[in-house]
Amino acid sequence: MEKIAIVGAGLIGRAWAIVFARARRPVTLYDPDSLAAARARKLIRASLDDLAAAGLIDEPAAAIAARVVPIPTLAETVAEADYVQENSPERLDLKIALFAELDRLASAGAILASSTSGMPASAFSERLAGRARCLVAHPVNPPYLLPLVEISPAPWTAPEIVARTRSLHESVGQSPIVIRREIDGFILNRLQGALLAEAFRLVEDGYVSTADVDKTLKDALGLRWSLMGPFETIDLNAPGGLRDYVDRYGSLYYEMAKSQADPRPWGPALVDKIEAERRAELPVERLLERQRWRDRRLMALLAHKRAAARRND
Repeated sequence: MEKIAIVGAGLIGRAWAIVFARARRPVTLYDPDSLAAARARKLIRASLDDLAAAGLIDEPAAAIAARVVPIPTLAETVAEADYVQENSPERLDLKIALFAELDRLASAGAILASSTSGMPASAFSERLAGRARCLVAHPVNPPYLLPLVEISPAPWTAPEIVARTRSLHESVGQSPIVIRREIDGFILNRLQGALLAEAFRLVEDGYVSTADVDKTLKDALGLRWSLMGPFETIDLNAPGGLRDYVDRYGSLYYEMAKSQADPRPWGPALVDKIEAERRAELPVERLLERQRWRDRRLMALLAHKRAAARRND
């Protein structure tokens, strides 16, 4: 059974610890901020209690939490690990320095993976002796509820490292995809970015309010997308399937794309407008409350999808 090392005890690091610990992997956890490491177990236990209440774990929360062991030094954390998941801030200089340390300290067979949201693995692994074992394993927040993992190797990452990483994530209940060539932002953020760019554009040009953009997603597209992706969606939305859909609507989408081709920055005036609309909907002091509501709703949705899968619906 693989031994997992988590480097960084922030929001994503704690969530990764839950993913691996609930799959019965032993987890060591390190953070250079000793207070963050100390708080981590309490926060992990709170999340596990929520998962238990939603029926999403099959053993006591305390037993899972006990598998996560905070360790005071980086060297001890990674010494016996088979897989290391790094979660440092999104700064290239920090990742270059940290991966140099990980390459020096981790055992020769250990996989070194980064949770970075957009940096290619080549940017921080090129000069490492062990660069063939480095890649990105980008999660969706929080990964213990949203199982997609984007595995993005550098050009020199060994194929067996990619295969082992994919197999590991599948074995702990995640849903990995492999990105065949490095690309800025990976796949999820590029798709999300395209939608956000159009949402900002529609609000800036006065076509719609932010609340109604959100309603369009949560009461239509989001409901479909919780069950299927865009290609399956259009395959089911025309009598003859995907080709029929393209024949019917391809020219419409092409004409729309022409008006979307010119990228726009999200300028201060636009951000002020959207921020004001959002704060009217949700005061800043209620953000944490709403985040917890989101996570509980995601738990309920995940429980439903798992039950449906067991019934082969």
